[in-house]
Amino acid sequence: MKGIGIFGGTFDPIHLGHLICAQYVFETRELEKIIFVPCNKSPHKKDIISANSNNRIEMIKLSISEIPYFVCSDFEIKQDDISYTVDTLIHFKKKYENLELIIGEDNFNTFNSWKDPNKIIELAKVIVLKRDRRENHQENIYEKSVVYLDSPNIEISATNIRNRIKNKQSINFLVPEKVQNYIYDNNLYGI
Repeated sequence: MKGIGIFGGTFDPIHLGHLICAQYVFETRELEKIIFVPCNKSPHKKDIISANSNNRIEMIKLSISEIPYFVCSDFEIKQDDISYTVDTLIHFKKKYENLELIIGEDNFNTFNSWKDPNKIIELAKVIVLKRDRRENHQENIYEKSVVYLDSPNIEISATNIRNRIKNKQSINFLVPEKVQNYIYDNNLYGI
């Protein structure tokens, strides 16, 4: 049975780096689909989210609309509270037997501080996207319980995109064109 990828984050905004990595994981892990799950409030990024949840969901939907194996879930948004990965996995485990949680190495470095990391490991295979450069690598007691993938090294960040918009700089080639139009049409990120 093929796995179901769970790809969470603030996606504020979703950008080509997210999409390239998701495509890479989909192909490499031979998944059935990847579910993008934007968080409501991240326990690790409190008060940083700029666009509201409806805007972030709409940008995800626009960016994946032509990819049948990418879908978006508003599960965490509907919780209207801090989003915890373990709760999301419990929710999806009711429907899908084989879950694969996709996280970046930067997030894995703080994995032991997440809510109930042992339960997360029990509910899903954790796929850690690592980069060739290992200078930020930190020892982690969960290292033997995860699968590392050498992900494409795409140097795009949502923070940089938001700053470029505030500074009236181009975001061409950083986000899908539909997302760029949506940002401008809805005056997001301090336009």
